[in-house]
Amino acid sequence: MAAVQAAETAALGWRGGFGRLLSAAVVSKFGDALRTAAMPLLAASLTSDPMLVALVTACGYLPWLLFGLLGGAVADRVDQRRAMWAVDGVRGLLMAAFAVAVALGHASIALLLVVAFALTTLQTLFDNAATALLPSLVPSAALGRANARLMTGQQIASAFLAAPLVPVLLLGGPSVPYAADAATYVLAAVLIASLRTPPAERAPRPAGSTLRGDIAAGLKALWADRALRGLCAATTLCNIGMGALIAVLVLHVTGWLDSGQAGFAAVLTAYGAGSVVGGLVAGRLAQRVGRLRSVFVAGTVQVGSLVVLGTVRELWAAVAAMAVFGLMGLVWNANQTTLMQERSPAAMLGRISAAFRTTAVAGAPLGALLGGLVAAGWGLNTPALLAAALFALAVAALAPLIN
Repeated sequence: MAAVQAAETAALGWRGGFGRLLSAAVVSKFGDALRTAAMPLLAASLTSDPMLVALVTACGYLPWLLFGLLGGAVADRVDQRRAMWAVDGVRGLLMAAFAVAVALGHASIALLLVVAFALTTLQTLFDNAATALLPSLVPSAALGRANARLMTGQQIASAFLAAPLVPVLLLGGPSVPYAADAATYVLAAVLIASLRTPPAERAPRPAGSTLRGDIAAGLKALWADRALRGLCAATTLCNIGMGALIAVLVLHVTGWLDSGQAGFAAVLTAYGAGSVVGGLVAGRLAQRVGRLRSVFVAGTVQVGSLVVLGTVRELWAAVAAMAVFGLMGLVWNANQTTLMQERSPAAMLGRISAAFRTTAVAGAPLGALLGGLVAAGWGLNTPALLAAALFALAVAALAPLIN
């Protein structure tokens, strides 16, 4: 037993390759967070039309709906390591050119839309390739710990390092956050290129096989697995709820709670801190109750935290609720990803991951629309209650899968 644990620990270190992948993921997420925080401010400085500002965010979802399945099919056909560093290299060049355009005063809403769309289109290949690559870097018994570490590191980089740094970088000029993002992509590409993982062995493809056929096979494989099918349905319901909550969370805190920007910052910080703790406990909870049951427990607790958020009109309650919500969200995400990796054939993991992600991502913009509608019609706290109802439906969808 001690030898197995030692092997798992070594596999999660730098020499085993996982440490480089982790470093690349954290560095890249740090740069993404800089851009994500700075771009809405840039958009708002270019136009006062809220629809145009919202379109910049919407472009972060649309490529997943258009190209997500294609990205998964391509990820299963190519050397995933090479695909990842090549994508990050292209994204680095794209962001460097965008930073130059901003510095020279050539930024426009049209340019922001094109850049946001292009970055997310490239991300569809990168994310599916990363999901498929991870099982080749760590033993199956360490997959849960590896996913939890990846997500925790990304959360720390995003919430606690990048977000506070954006105002400082903007003092140097509006282009600085984007130049920093370009540098992180290049560094991530170098780290991934340094991996010495051989390409996955794949059976020869039948004559006449097409990307469309590969995509269809991935969708069929996801549908055929009862656990993954139920988990995908539950995750989609949760993403609708998340979209509804996030769309008006700032109004919930500053309006319904009357807690101002400081209160909103406190709520976001609590969510980030909870997510970090969730990364520390996700694996332990899965060991105690099982991976699928840990997702069920996480969703159940999240329902309670959303009810508190939507009914208790106190800032302290919102802070506590969002901390618990973030903690259990990381438990859900880490174990969900690990389940998908464990239950998918290696040769189809990119496609199954793409089918799962594309279906789930589709729920977020729908939820954002619903959140705005219910907030306008029934009050700023009602999106949290709508999210609670949707999470309850997600838990109900998982219940038949729990033995």
